Amino acid sequence: MLQGNAATGLLFLTGITIGSPFMGLAALLAVCCGTGTALLLRYDKAEVEQGLYGFSAALVGVALVLFRGTGPEVWCALIAGSALATVLQHFFIRRKIPAFTLPFVVVTWAALVLLPVPAAAAAHAEPVLPGGVLSAAMVRGFGQVIFQADALSGLLFIVGVAVHSRTATVFGLASALLAALMALALERAGADVAMGLWSYNAVLCGIALAGAKRRNMLVALVAVPLAVGIGIGMELVAVPQLTFPFVAATFTALMGERLLGMRAA
Repeated sequence: MLQGNAATGLLFLTGITIGSPFMGLAALLAVCCGTGTALLLRYDKAEVEQGLYGFSAALVGVALVLFRGTGPEVWCALIAGSALATVLQHFFIRRKIPAFTLPFVVVTWAALVLLPVPAAAAAHAEPVLPGGVLSAAMVRGFGQVIFQADALSGLLFIVGVAVHSRTATVFGLASALLAALMALALERAGADVAMGLWSYNAVLCGIALAGAKRRNMLVALVAVPLAVGIGIGMELVAVPQLTFPFVAATFTALMGERLLGMRAA
């Protein structure tokens, strides 16, 4: 979630493990593979220590376990995918392109095409949270950033972000609420909204664009609705959203801000 804080990372790992021990293991293994790849390829040490070569890898690990289970082929794909995500991350960093989690998205899409689909697991209902759909969307919106539907995981993620940046936390919560309201207005299923499925990309938009200036709020107000719209479009063509709506919406909003700033200058 773009937070360069070790305590924050530990809270995230704890939240993932509470939601699913296998996903916690996958996240840890993927981070080790991504970081190890960066060290072997002699990427900048400071960037490695900041975790820049671990976060997309971690998301690959968690997503593969979520969508394809825990078979041996999944763990092999996790190792290879984590390394590839690291190489892609380095490509964008060197060219100063704000790709955010795009390496994770690209690698995971490819892996989902190649890996067999496991038998469907029995679904279970998540408990209703106090405050109804909107409060659930805000808490689980944070959790779903790393594919966790458990409310406790979402709360730990919120605390984790707050440890590093209260501004980012406020932006993330406000963005999750705005996305949930939009999704309900656009007649998306209330259960999906309550599960945070329409809020997690907005959470990332809010965190990425957080700041104390008025322009931060204005750019976020452009990016969040755009992320919801992109998500709806991807739903129509049956493509897994992952964090692509966040990447596309935030990149577009930032480029639009830059162009308007250039014209104003």
